[in-house]
Amino acid sequence: MATDTIIWDLGGVLVDWSPLYVYDDTYFSDLADRDYFFGHICTSDWNERQDAGYSLQLATEEKLREFPDPRWRQPILDFYGRWTDMLRGPLPATVSLFDQLRSQGRYRFYALTNWSAENFPIALQRFDFLQWFNGRLVSGEEGTRKPFPEFYQLLFDRYKIDPARALFIDDNLRNIKAAEALGLAGVHFTSAEALREELISQRLL
Repeated sequence: MATDTIIWDLGGVLVDWSPLYVYDDTYFSDLADRDYFFGHICTSDWNERQDAGYSLQLATEEKLREFPDPRWRQPILDFYGRWTDMLRGPLPATVSLFDQLRSQGRYRFYALTNWSAENFPIALQRFDFLQWFNGRLVSGEEGTRKPFPEFYQLLFDRYKIDPARALFIDDNLRNIKAAEALGLAGVHFTSAEALREELISQRLL
């Protein structure tokens, strides 16, 4: 069955975002402190709760109460306070692939992203290519996120997508496996070069 729809993750695929652009030696006296901060304080699981719609301010206040040691105060405040500094820019090689696919006129394009509704408007203002999509689902706006099946199903239902005719690109293997369980073929993104080869091998590019 021919592919007519391509679904993109954003962060790590089309958009370069990383807390490491903020958290350098000015925050942590050694690597062990930084590892502890990301492993026990501002963890990826904690951030994903906000991606699913929880208030950034409440999450920050709760984390400050949970970790009252003064050495953690500024790093906690800056996780969302300096979030725009973590948003480095587009990933040009992948955006170029997107543009090449778009120029063929053969596909519909959708974004399926775990992203706080409070921060997503910043990306919309910065990156013109986010207007190329036929539609998008932002987890923080919907109150759910990847890898939960209802988030994928909401995309299918809202935009009348047949998962058997779609391809999903994401840098998180967990999210790819969740998509495949719903009959949506996935490509685990590791680099623009590898993605190009995969698209060519599937005769999509």
